[in-house]
Amino acid sequence: QVQLVEYGGGLVQVGGSLRLSCAASGFTFGTTQMNWYRQAPGAPVKERELVARISGASAWRNYLDSVKGRFTISRDNAKNMVYLQMNNLKPEDTAVYYCNAWIDPNDYWGQGTQVTVSS
Repeated sequence: QVQLVEYGGGLVQVGGSLRLSCAASGFTFGTTQMNWYRQAPGAPVKERELVARISGASAWRNYLDSVKGRFTISRDNAKNMVYLQMNNLKPEDTAVYYCNAWIDPNDYWGQGTQVTVSS
């Protein structure tokens, strides 16, 4: 079955960096677009926002405007891993970050990893 497991979150000071990782299994990873979402504290599930996404062959990447230039999404298809490098973190980046994949007809999510940026 499809599994997405995130790790790498934590508490960091403003301006710091974190690298999130997502281990994927149970599907053809190399041809699947992978996404990172986040859900701010107290926000409902429907307000999860798409932070970054990457095509199967890493041919393109897209980012939320507020993270452009600070976050980088990447993937290693040999290891079935997707990453989110987050630099120059700000308090407004505090959220639970989720790895996501749409594998028709279902939408799959990891359990999430908490990122807290303290000022």
